[in-house]
Amino acid sequence: MTELKIKFSDTVRIFVYGTLKPGEVNYKRYCAAKVIDTKRAITQGKLFALPMGYPAMTLENSQVQGYLLSFADLEILDQLDELEDYQSHRNLSENLYNRQQIEIYDLQGLSLGFAWVYFMSPERITQLKGIPQADDWWSGCGLKQS
Repeated sequence: MTELKIKFSDTVRIFVYGTLKPGEVNYKRYCAAKVIDTKRAITQGKLFALPMGYPAMTLENSQVQGYLLSFADLEILDQLDELEDYQSHRNLSENLYNRQQIEIYDLQGLSLGFAWVYFMSPERITQLKGIPQADDWWSGCGLKQS
């Protein structure tokens, strides 16, 4: 019997703070069947709710709460890049979100290492009329419908 072992270095780690979090609308479609580890986590950034019903974060000196998801297959990045309208060959200003590796922390503030995060430029958030989230947590469950 052969045991499949996934080394830590073989995993793709992504910090999610919006519709890709467990319990949110895109988690089941994109993540649930592929995720191999899920941890509550925080990172530096500023969180905004967008009128379209999903959030965005900027890379600022504040705090964003979410989850650190680990995946065994690099293909997840291609799927999430498409969802987030990110293409590495485009100018940063042409992407809706951009992807970068940043340091992630556990809820006690200890480093969990680096992971990918999708972030938005402050200019794009202003253009889309983003609303700062004071509690550093976004949930699609409590959205007001217009």
